[in-house]
Amino acid sequence: MRNLLNFLIRFNNLFVFLLLEGITLYLLASGNTYQNTMVLNRFRGITYGVEERFTRMRNYLNLMEMNQKLAAENIALKSWIENINRHESKAFSSVSDTLFRQHYTHTSAEVVGNSVNRQKNYFMLSKGRSQGLMRDMAVVAPDGVAGVVVGVSENYAVAMSVLNLDFRLSTRIKSSGYFGSLTWDGRDYRHALLNEIPQHIPINVGDTVETTGFSSIFPEGLVVGTIGSFEKRGGDFYRIVVELQTDFKRLHFVDVIGNLQKDERTELEKTIK
Repeated sequence: MRNLLNFLIRFNNLFVFLLLEGITLYLLASGNTYQNTMVLNRFRGITYGVEERFTRMRNYLNLMEMNQKLAAENIALKSWIENINRHESKAFSSVSDTLFRQHYTHTSAEVVGNSVNRQKNYFMLSKGRSQGLMRDMAVVAPDGVAGVVVGVSENYAVAMSVLNLDFRLSTRIKSSGYFGSLTWDGRDYRHALLNEIPQHIPINVGDTVETTGFSSIFPEGLVVGTIGSFEKRGGDFYRIVVELQTDFKRLHFVDVIGNLQKDERTELEKTIK
């Protein structure tokens, strides 16, 4: 109590000034209509400005929840489309349209652990066996291919990143249809190498590189990146550098894709081998 009294005595001049200032403003505002309107408009402007800042702050704090909802809605839409395609009559589907011949399930997951600066990079997902994830499921970021699931526990999964020396992906140049194997050389996290493309094939910087669908893991037509540069060396094939579409340093929400016909295809491939 004593400290409060000392504080009031110390700043009594300021309090008196503020009180008189408030009385002055009140008399000025209530003295005539013009002054009253000006003061009210001024206070309304200040109030709206404060409310706008608080609204922006609330929206910023809710971004995580909004991203999660958007990811879930996106995956639900993909699953709905796949479900419709499964029930379509094959008499109306094109032979070249693999969407009708291969059926996939989709689920969203959050990346809770990631690395990009090692020779063999992996990232961890927030879902596991209890949520339906299994080994050899494709993992796709909003921009492009991200990796493949290699291990699962009850509530988590580990995926091998495209940025892994052991990762191999069957890809093709969209404009020409020629396919090869995509690998990572362990150098730049934004680039990979497309191998086995013959040098007599015309290619251009900026050509889209996508998945072939030859693998039982990845659907056909998923974007991987674009050709950043290429050169002819000794031998029959180009050295093609692919600019990866996925920014692995910003990997957050991903789509985990499961092939419903994978086991059937794998068993058939074993009989051929």
